[in-house]
Amino acid sequence: MNQNKLNIVLYEPEIPQNTGNIARLCACCGASLYLVGKLGFSLSSKYTKRAGLDYWDSVDLHKIDSMDELYKMFPDGTFYYLTTKTDKLYTDIKFKDGDFIVFGPETRGLPDKYVKDENARTIPMKEGQRSLNLSNSVAIVAYEAIRQNGI
Repeated sequence: MNQNKLNIVLYEPEIPQNTGNIARLCACCGASLYLVGKLGFSLSSKYTKRAGLDYWDSVDLHKIDSMDELYKMFPDGTFYYLTTKTDKLYTDIKFKDGDFIVFGPETRGLPDKYVKDENARTIPMKEGQRSLNLSNSVAIVAYEAIRQNGI
């Protein structure tokens, strides 16, 4: 495990195509991908594999049982939690190598304990809209970190 780059965390992802797209993004930008908790699909699903195309071998992929386990692995890590339930913007983050960006499941988002954390951030959207697609959200925030720090 390399903490000298961007770390994308998907907490209990539900849709295989989103995870495949995010895996491809991680391969292309050199980010590690942590899948945490119960997945709503099998990693061997044809939909997951198809979405990730032939990039799966290039992904630094880790399956972790819980956020607590991830915190124990990286006790000095900085974790940012993406949510629609805060007014603090992701663009206010000063990203550094090794940061963890945590995204919740597509249908319900992150649990309250993460949403209420001081490091909870949001991507601005037009009022009245529920949320962006997960893989789009990951791309937006990941490339802001890359813009700030390079690949």
